[in-house]
Amino acid sequence: MMADGAGRAIAFRLAPGQAHELPHAVPLLAHLPGSPKWVVADRGYTSHAFRQHIWDIGARPAIPPLRHEAPVACRDWIYNNRNRVERLWARLKEWRAVATRYEKTAASFLGVLCLAAALDWIRR
Repeated sequence: MMADGAGRAIAFRLAPGQAHELPHAVPLLAHLPGSPKWVVADRGYTSHAFRQHIWDIGARPAIPPLRHEAPVACRDWIYNNRNRVERLWARLKEWRAVATRYEKTAASFLGVLCLAAALDWIRR
């Protein structure tokens, strides 16, 4: 999921439960209308190639390194805004259909997810 600075959903991509989400991050960034100032992600998105892609689109990555890697510049005051995405997921999971994923197909689940995100946009 990608969210804006106000914590509203911008784009989604569904990944299988057993697959990592990093390969879906680059196509999500392509949905942005312009170049963001910062791209904030958690440690799961640590990758030199992903960081380089962020620099190539004109943004600055705020992704902390893995514990066994050398430290990289990651502004704490920017990274602390990552909780907005976590709060967005919490609001979307207030919908029982999103939290439990009753829908059998990815298309129907994505429809419910988009509906919940649209109503979240209206409320905010």
